[in-house]
Amino acid sequence: MKVPWFIAAAFAAAFGANGAQAKPIAFANGTTTMVEHGAGTMAEAQLFYAPRYWFSVGAGYLALGSDIDDFDRRISYVRANLLAKRWNLPAAQANVFAWGGLGSATGTGFGRETAVNAGAQIDYETRRIYGSLRTDWHRGDSFAHRIDTVQLGVAPYAHDYDSLATWFVLQGRQYSNRLYDGVEWALLLRLFKGGTWVEAGVTQDGHPQVMMMFNF
Repeated sequence: MKVPWFIAAAFAAAFGANGAQAKPIAFANGTTTMVEHGAGTMAEAQLFYAPRYWFSVGAGYLALGSDIDDFDRRISYVRANLLAKRWNLPAAQANVFAWGGLGSATGTGFGRETAVNAGAQIDYETRRIYGSLRTDWHRGDSFAHRIDTVQLGVAPYAHDYDSLATWFVLQGRQYSNRLYDGVEWALLLRLFKGGTWVEAGVTQDGHPQVMMMFNF
């Protein structure tokens, strides 16, 4: 394992109208904590507070470990998230998010240095299907890494907020700059009810992937 199973800070993405897809902004006056172990290459924790439905602010910690070369990165950051556009359709919702932040990083071959973070996400969801595209970029004087993620999900039944939701999710993730060779595919089972969310599965390499999120 090249990244830790646990992370000291916790920080977040939140639910949309139907709760099918994690988002970088919680509902107004909402706080969400999230921790993710992404196979053998990444682990991340985040916490965001949203004073408005279209804006949130918080902090995070990201650990990266190369599956190709023997190096690692540890990045702490503060960040602001913006809901740039939302479409409320009769039986669906679509969103465009953007974010940016500043922090510090350490890693193999360099000491502590300033790092910047930027990214965006677009998603579409109903109570039975959803899709999302996400890109997240971290850069310092000694490194630059981008993580691109696509998710496609289907629910075997429509759920209400106070009932247990079940989703089957196919995820593809690509890491830049020799973190992983090719696209890392994963099959995931996602369960959530109210403000509690658990997602778990395996990659094509047989590595476990787990994400837990709590919204309050």
